[in-house]
Amino acid sequence: MSRGFNIAIVGATGAVGQEIMNVLQERNFPVSDLKVLASARSQGKKLKYGDDELTVLEARPDSFQGVEIAFFASGAVSKELVPEAVKRGAVAIDNSSTFRLDPDVPLVVPEVNPEDVEKHNGIIANPNCSTIIFVVPLKPLHDAARVKRVVVTTMQAVSGAGKVAVDELLLQTRQVLDGEKVQPHVFDHQIAFNLIPHIDVFLDNSYSKEEMKLVNETQKILHDPELQITATTVRVPVLRSHSESINLETERELTADEAREILKGAPGIIVRDDPVNLEYPMPLFTSEKDGVFVGRIRKDHSRDQALNLWVVSDQLRKGAATNAVQIAELLISKNLL
Repeated sequence: MSRGFNIAIVGATGAVGQEIMNVLQERNFPVSDLKVLASARSQGKKLKYGDDELTVLEARPDSFQGVEIAFFASGAVSKELVPEAVKRGAVAIDNSSTFRLDPDVPLVVPEVNPEDVEKHNGIIANPNCSTIIFVVPLKPLHDAARVKRVVVTTMQAVSGAGKVAVDELLLQTRQVLDGEKVQPHVFDHQIAFNLIPHIDVFLDNSYSKEEMKLVNETQKILHDPELQITATTVRVPVLRSHSESINLETERELTADEAREILKGAPGIIVRDDPVNLEYPMPLFTSEKDGVFVGRIRKDHSRDQALNLWVVSDQLRKGAATNAVQIAELLISKNLL
C-alpha cells in the first residue's frame, strides 16, 4: 500500500459507518482523501477522523467523482447510488443485501474466498453479519472434511438492529427493574429479559428472511449449492457481538482435537476452548475485537461424523466494518482498482 486512495463512506453517521472509520484508522489504511456521506438530514454534521474534523455531505450521484473506493453502510440508498459510484469509476463495497445474491457480484469474506474479488465488475457485496461469523470457522472444516449439513442457531445482539434498538434495550431494562410498564417500539415484543426468535420478515417457507440469508449467502460464498443448512435466528438482550451454536456433519469424520487444531491454524479465528477452566467465547469479551472466537468444540455424541461449535464475534466489526475494509485491502494488494 504505497499510495493513498480517495475513499467515500456512505452512511458515515451510522453504527457501521462509524466503525469503518475506526477500522480504517486502526489498520493504517492508506487514505488520501475521505468523504463522509449521509442523508440530507445529516448534512453539515462534524465527524472526527484522527486529528481531522470532517463535514458530512449529502450522498448524491455526483458525490463519487474522483472516488476510488466507496463503502456503503446505508442499505436504503445502495440500489440507487452504488451504480452511480461505479459509473464514476469507484469500486463499491456494499454492506446492504441489495447485490449479495446477484450472480455477477462477488460476495466476499477475505479469509474464506479472497479469489472472488478478482471477478468484480465494480461492485463487491459484504455478506450479512451472521453469515460472515458463520463461514469463517466453517470454511477450514469444509476444506478438511467436506461439511454436508449444518444446523445453526444464532443469538444476535440488539446493535444489529441499530442504535435505536440499543436504546430500547437499555430503556426497557431500567423500566423492568423499576417496575414500570414496558412498551416495545423497535421490536415486536419486549427485548429486556427476553429472547425473540424472529429477525426480519417471515417468508412463505416459515423461515425468516434473516435465516434464509444465512443459508443462501453461505452456499454462494463456499460455491457449494448442495451444502444443507438449516438456521434459526434469535434476537437476544445483549448489546454487542453475535453468538452462534453450530452443529455440523462431515463426510470424513473429524475428532474434536483435529477440528481444534484446524481452527487454530485458520486465518481470522481465535480458539478459546478450555471449559475445565471456564474459558469459552462470550459477547462480553469479544466486543470491539475483530476475531471470530470459537470454543466448546466437541463431538456430537448422537452422530458419528458430527461436531458442535460455539462461535462469537462482534457483528459491527468482523461482521460488517472490518470485513469491508479487508475487502478494500485485498483490492489494493491484487491491483484491482
